[in-house]
Amino acid sequence: MARHRALWIGVGVALLVVFLDQATKLAAEAWLMPYRPVSVMPMLNMTLSFNTGAAFSFLHDQSGWQRWFFAALALVVSGALVVWLARLGRSFGWQGLGIALILGGAVGNLIDRLAYGHVIDFIDVYYGDWHWPAFNIADSGITVGAVILIAESVFAQRQA
Repeated sequence: MARHRALWIGVGVALLVVFLDQATKLAAEAWLMPYRPVSVMPMLNMTLSFNTGAAFSFLHDQSGWQRWFFAALALVVSGALVVWLARLGRSFGWQGLGIALILGGAVGNLIDRLAYGHVIDFIDVYYGDWHWPAFNIADSGITVGAVILIAESVFAQRQA
């Protein structure tokens, strides 16, 4: 068990992301009307929306094949991330955290795709009339995890 410390910590972090993601999506569906923004603070609304595509609604207008494509992609990526975590051995660190956040986000959105055929989004950041595409906790985990991996890679190269 100690030999795979990073794997167990990483899976725990990923499960936390999945739990928070699914809980907030259920809350959004219970409390929000689809596509009707609720102002939270300046530049932030909660707006329930449904994305059949990928990031930024990429391929959302297709016939439905994208659901299974993105689900299969998420499964393959998740498997690779679990292997990566296992290979970290005892050393979790920033790299492990980045991997775990991406894993949790991928699984959170995978659950939506398999259960509903779309991903539930509800966080709406805007400035004036310009709105960033709606997103969710899983998307945030993927983004923050990717930023951590990039930053960790850059700083690790500088130290070497």
